[in-house]
Amino acid sequence: MRTVSLGNESLVVSAQGLGCMGMSEFYGPGDEAESIATIHRAIDLGVTLLDTADMYGMGENERLVGRALASRRDDVVLATKFGIVRDPRAAHDRSRRSVNGRPEYVKSAIDASLRRLGTDHVDLYYQHRPDPDTPIEETVGAMTELVAAGKVGHIGLSEVSAELLERAHRVHPVTAVQSEYSLWTRDVEDVLPVMRRLGIGLVAYSPLGRGFLTGALSSVAALADDDFRRANPRFSGDALPANMPIVDVVREIAAARQVTPAQVALAWVTSRGGDIVPIPGTKRRSRLEENVAALDVTLTDDELSRLAPLADHVHGTRY
Repeated sequence: MRTVSLGNESLVVSAQGLGCMGMSEFYGPGDEAESIATIHRAIDLGVTLLDTADMYGMGENERLVGRALASRRDDVVLATKFGIVRDPRAAHDRSRRSVNGRPEYVKSAIDASLRRLGTDHVDLYYQHRPDPDTPIEETVGAMTELVAAGKVGHIGLSEVSAELLERAHRVHPVTAVQSEYSLWTRDVEDVLPVMRRLGIGLVAYSPLGRGFLTGALSSVAALADDDFRRANPRFSGDALPANMPIVDVVREIAAARQVTPAQVALAWVTSRGGDIVPIPGTKRRSRLEENVAALDVTLTDDELSRLAPLADHVHGTRY
């Protein structure tokens, strides 16, 4: 698999990464044995960027990833995140979550993540969301200390504004921004010019539109009871059928190319620039292999022109 460098800090990663969140939570029941086999298969295929966070599965996702990497830690660029704090008494209630970017919390969070991951360092450490009550300079200052201590290789931010990104970058070089980016979510394009001026890479999460762009989801009735998409505005009520014309275009292009809709959606993200690395999430080897094969798909100008307007016709907010 080809590799790319994230940002001016030259963190070399595979052109496509693997999001591990769904292995533990949010998208129905998991299968640890298959999830670990999927991580191992990803490494065998040349996928080096693995993404997790301390809040996924209330820490269980980091533990799972740690078990998968017990003998393969040196084969990957390991990324995790801190900052979203969940109430264990109401873990699935978004209103019971808070954001913490205070320096003392940053330092305790990395130590807890390292224990769960079974490693002495992470290669990329993100602030999961900006803390409105803590200046970004203080948070990044604490992250800088983690770099100096050898616990963190590179720092990143997630879902950050251009103004906050510039302030953070003045404290310490930011290697990557992780934000949702796909054919139906293009908000981060407002921040991309600043990222490119500063030499910061984009790690695109949910590049398959939380599974919608695969064409496999026509009704929420097929989802597990605890699948968070059941309450997501783009999948709820009248929004899902109203959004189906978007995936119809993706299906048509895929059928003409004899590839899958997922591969078209991923190829579109990859087409947006060599500084963008999608991290589609999956917990199955078959889907992983399908996703990786998208790197062999190059869309034509005509196909790109058909896909470009789709984000203007989305019904429902992201959250």
